[in-house]
Amino acid sequence: MGRYLNPGMESFEKSVNSEIYVDKTGLIGYTNRVMNTLQGYVCVSRPRRFGKSMAANMLTAYYSRGCDSREIFSKFEISESPDFEKYRNKYNTIFLNMQEFLSRSDSVEALVDRVKKLVLRDLKREYPDVDYFDDTDLVESMQDIYETEKCPFVVIIDEWDCIFREFRQNKEAQEKYLDFLRDLLKDKACIHLAYMTGILPIKKYGTHSALNMFDEFSMINPGPLAPYVGFTEVEVEYLCHKYRMDMEEVKAWYDGYSFSMAASVYSPRSVVNSMLFGKIENYWNQTETFEALQVYIDMNFDGLKDDVLSMIAGERIPVNTGSFTNDMTTFRTEDDVLTLLIHLGYLAYDSENKVVKIPNNEVRNEYVNSVAASDWGEVSIALKQSADTLNAIWQRRPQQVAEGIQLAHFETSHIQYNDENALSYTISLALYAARNFYTMHRELAGGKGFADIVFIPRKKFQDKPALVVELKWDKSADGAISQIKRKEYCRSLEEYAGNALLVGVNYNKRTKVHECMIEEYKL
Repeated sequence: MGRYLNPGMESFEKSVNSEIYVDKTGLIGYTNRVMNTLQGYVCVSRPRRFGKSMAANMLTAYYSRGCDSREIFSKFEISESPDFEKYRNKYNTIFLNMQEFLSRSDSVEALVDRVKKLVLRDLKREYPDVDYFDDTDLVESMQDIYETEKCPFVVIIDEWDCIFREFRQNKEAQEKYLDFLRDLLKDKACIHLAYMTGILPIKKYGTHSALNMFDEFSMINPGPLAPYVGFTEVEVEYLCHKYRMDMEEVKAWYDGYSFSMAASVYSPRSVVNSMLFGKIENYWNQTETFEALQVYIDMNFDGLKDDVLSMIAGERIPVNTGSFTNDMTTFRTEDDVLTLLIHLGYLAYDSENKVVKIPNNEVRNEYVNSVAASDWGEVSIALKQSADTLNAIWQRRPQQVAEGIQLAHFETSHIQYNDENALSYTISLALYAARNFYTMHRELAGGKGFADIVFIPRKKFQDKPALVVELKWDKSADGAISQIKRKEYCRSLEEYAGNALLVGVNYNKRTKVHECMIEEYKL
């Protein structure tokens, strides 16, 4: 057993021994299927907190000849596969965490040299009697070992893309690194599986990718690996039952990623923390501050800020992901920024409709924090004061509510402020804090028509009043309240046992001022 060649299973054991471990060994079923095929090059890109390293450690424990992992896997899904024993602990497995090498290197050249020397040391310790053609050449030495021992290699690389984050502007260094990986991995008979994890898909330079033999599974197209991106609905429901957590609340805060083969995917780290600590809150910012997001949404692309505000308000935005060059510096359009945010987990992508949205309350808080700290005019103030505006509704202070809505008023390139639909965006921004307590419905059917916006308290917040909001453009707030009553919109709340507040909002086109009326309603 070496440090990099055929390591043991200690890292995976830590995951299994943790209080919460969710079985993702089904992933091994896929890598077994593509073993020693043209599809045996797998690159998985996911955001931080989504279990990339755990999966890499799991594959290492399963394939490495440096341990016997039968017992640890015997209680998990993969043990039921007919190929379980065929591949288990049968490969010379090289595990490389590139972040570890980068932290000890001051250049890409030094990193590559360190990788070669340390892996070669393990190889020669394990196989001292092999007739090496050049024992200073890593690739040649691996091929010599394979020719002599007939034992193929599995190469697992964690954080493979850290170079592109650390040396963002150094194209020459990036190309040298990609060339090293290509020389190490491509068209080598001795390598039966190469598995890489990172945040970004494989970098393209020039007209080709240096690693075009890889199948890529990303947040845009996870393919058959979608169930292993994060926690699934079934897995989270089980945890909520075990830890007596409110599934509705957990879903609102940590769900929101959706793929064709996994309709509902949750942020794993946040779910685990909420279960262990018994509290729903923002765990995202424990690994990354909102400034990381702020850098990108403050970029000066036409329409970007407008679209961010629309998404905070709950809208979906069209995006073209095709021009993204898979790095963190080359941004030619707003679409490139939005595509990067998909890969970073700040946006959820709908591949069928080619749109993005903010996935959940946890991530939405990061956007709000970023906008509030930026100079986005009065809308930044409105977001900071959103909780005050919501509280003013509860306390029936219509003038303060109107002032909060006034601050949130914005016109965008695709939403002209001239109708009730545009006004609904403004209300959604002014009351973004309501998402902490309510499920928001637009155009909710009830009575004799559709209420513009209805806020129904989630189960945990049944002490809060439901809110029925009717919007008017250049008419009157009093008329909005009358319409709610006349068309019996409150019938949409028949299953809700609490009280309700009727909120009428009007925008006066002449004075350019918002007006508000609030009335209590007994259900």
